[in-house]
Amino acid sequence: MNPCWVLERVGNGAIAAVALHDGHDVRQEVADLMVISEADRWREEDPFTAAWTTIADTQIVVKRSRFELDLNRPREKAVYIDPRDAWGLEVWQSVPSAEILARSLAEYDTFYANLERIFRDLERRHGRFVVFELHTYNHRRLGRDAEPADPRYNPEINLGTATLDRDRWHSIIQSFLSDLRNFDFLGRQLDVRENVKFYGGHFPTWVHQKFPDSACVLSIEVKKFFMDEWTNEVDLEQLEAIRHALQSTVPGILKQLAVETRRKY
Repeated sequence: MNPCWVLERVGNGAIAAVALHDGHDVRQEVADLMVISEADRWREEDPFTAAWTTIADTQIVVKRSRFELDLNRPREKAVYIDPRDAWGLEVWQSVPSAEILARSLAEYDTFYANLERIFRDLERRHGRFVVFELHTYNHRRLGRDAEPADPRYNPEINLGTATLDRDRWHSIIQSFLSDLRNFDFLGRQLDVRENVKFYGGHFPTWVHQKFPDSACVLSIEVKKFFMDEWTNEVDLEQLEAIRHALQSTVPGILKQLAVETRRKY
């Protein structure tokens, strides 16, 4: 069994990227208790987000499925016990024992302990740093052939900023939004909006509580317009174009970080 997460790369820059829900692995003792299908698990996970972490110097990819433990939820809610925790899906044929749950949650604790160590090092080296928290979301929940969710309420890229001090990080947020909206995405502009569909979950909340003056987590949710969320068939051209779009925001963010550092000192 793969470890819960992988530190793909540690670089010298002030930007990290994290793919919290890319993983599909579950431990065998957990898999033995599951009734949820592979297809249902895949549909609610965020496959392909690991490919986008290469935009950052420090890259963290979670390998374990959110259906064993969800690192974007508080510890007491990290395991989906009730179907209401999991979009109405039945996950278990029998609920995991306290011992099995403890082993999963031990990995949750290890992840966050290591994350704090990595981010303390970024803080020590750079003062302030930015984290790209990368997710995808479904917009065809009624079925593969059904009408997609109303685009008025489902932007192609939703930036969640509700967990951070928006006044403190205003220049970073605006730089990201502006550069992403202006990017030439295969001959058009992306629909990029802030706090429409998602606002940020436990992961950014935890980071901002631990690093209130130094960390800015950009919680990025990409609508699965670049893939078939029911089959996981992906349009590789669009997948790569999204990576380039996200990459285009990095120079502006680094410039704003440098400005903020000069102001501080």
